[in-house]
Amino acid sequence: MAASIVTGSDSVVYERRRVPLVHRYHWPAIQLNVWMLIMLAASCCIIGVFGTFIGVQNQLELNIPWYFPYFITVAALMIVYIAALLWLIAQRRLLPSIVILGSFMFFVLWLVGLIVVSIELWGPVGSVSSNCNLLVWNQSPLGNNQGTLAWLEQRSICQSWQAVFAFALIGCIFLLWIIIMSVQVFYDNP
Repeated sequence: MAASIVTGSDSVVYERRRVPLVHRYHWPAIQLNVWMLIMLAASCCIIGVFGTFIGVQNQLELNIPWYFPYFITVAALMIVYIAALLWLIAQRRLLPSIVILGSFMFFVLWLVGLIVVSIELWGPVGSVSSNCNLLVWNQSPLGNNQGTLAWLEQRSICQSWQAVFAFALIGCIFLLWIIIMSVQVFYDNP
């Protein structure tokens, strides 16, 4: 809405405009930065481990399970989402509703990945954990030979599965945390 005022013989025109109020949300910077750092670490770990597993599967000429590319895609999309959040922060346009909606969608995607990794890790028959207990944790070969080298590689694979589970669990917990924090930011700002 604009109003014009004309004064005197000089014909000076003053125009008054009402600027719409822009609502700004106060985000806790340290918590938001820690969340982004942890989620980036979790995403990169999952991409790295499952990318390595895909390379191993290709080298062994085995089929690639569907959840390897699934979780790689979800983790890569999480990195893109964090980049979009950083861009919104730089533009001072980060809205709690964007974070709540995006984080909920990613929570569901990460939860599916966590469930599948849990089933593969501790499933009923032929699980990774039972194979690791049988072939890796109950043995400790020594020496400079192929058996020790194979055992070290198997131990690395077992530890990679444990790392993927841990980071998938941390990702789910941190996604719930950012949803709760976003709701608090929404309600703390009038």
